[in-house]
Amino acid sequence: MDTFVVIAGIGAIFWGLTIFAVIDVLLKDFGSTKTKAIWGFTAIFPFVGWLVYLMFGFRKGIKKNNTPENNS
Repeated sequence: MDTFVVIAGIGAIFWGLTIFAVIDVLLKDFGSTKTKAIWGFTAIFPFVGWLVYLMFGFRKGIKKNNTPENNS
């Protein structure tokens, strides 16, 4: 039982980090659809994709600002 809890906990952490990376890719503009797709596929790569994205791609994208004042 203890081994299962540890493995499930580690899996949940990896899953959460992967979801965070994918959402971050979706919310940022990388300049082209191709670049965004590459970072998106990198982020969902099992176990290490989120880490590669956070180390190398996290600062490359520009966060979109969707406030009403900037849409004029």
